[in-house]
Amino acid sequence: MELPLVVGVDGSEPSLVAVDWAVDEAARLALPLRLVHASMWERYEEAALPGGLERPSGRVLAENVLGSAVERARRRNQDVKVTGEVVGQEAVAVLLREGRNASALVTGSRGRGELTGLLLGSVSLAVAARADCPVIVVRGDKAGLAGTHERVVLGAGDPATGDEAVRFAFREAASRGCVLDAVRTWRCPAHETADHPMLAEDPAHQHEAQASALLDTLLREAQAEHPEVRVREDTVEGPARKVLLSRTAAADLVVIGARRRHGHYGLQLGPVGHVLLHHADCPVAIVPERS
Repeated sequence: MELPLVVGVDGSEPSLVAVDWAVDEAARLALPLRLVHASMWERYEEAALPGGLERPSGRVLAENVLGSAVERARRRNQDVKVTGEVVGQEAVAVLLREGRNASALVTGSRGRGELTGLLLGSVSLAVAARADCPVIVVRGDKAGLAGTHERVVLGAGDPATGDEAVRFAFREAASRGCVLDAVRTWRCPAHETADHPMLAEDPAHQHEAQASALLDTLLREAQAEHPEVRVREDTVEGPARKVLLSRTAAADLVVIGARRRHGHYGLQLGPVGHVLLHHADCPVAIVPERS
């Protein structure tokens, strides 16, 4: 049985955009969709209003938020199986637990009550940095959200730590019938110069050739499994965060891998993940490598 695609909803506009995106994703992958609303309503029950009127309980408000999201999802695509649940706990803890039995977690870029100018909400950041399953943060411009570019970008990491991200990116490209741009960056240290007497050839060429060989190794198995996917391999000199960020302007999804260190409970995201989650022009998938 396929694990569901799980979406965190809170009634905010970014979370509703995430619901719409997730419905389309579930339809492409033939997955069930599970909507989860985490609410600490028991801590914030309001006192009675003057005149004998009572405010709706926190539980009722939470169920209204979830019910509206479930109805929205079903209206968008009646063929997708949609279920929902209100959980009376803190959002990050709920979503991390849900991620243990999910094909992926989907969140909006910001939540209800967070500052308008905030680039990325605290819940989305914490979940992307700690979840055991892939996390897609739905953000970006209208073209990226609508999937009109017909392009998935993969930020290719090392062969030892990037297999899961590669498989995820190929599955996405296959389900969309679109091009997969596999990008690996490389840098030539400043102290390596072509006029060094011990160097027989241009060091930049050596670094580029090494990056190309590593990219070939990383993609080989997934390409054999998905021969229908059109792959464009590209090795680019420069910082990965800048190169990948520029590619998101013409992409429908950008995919990168992430390491998860056992016993480490802080935010496990490198500079590339941080930049993409805060500034990408399309949804961002963070795919942890399973130990």
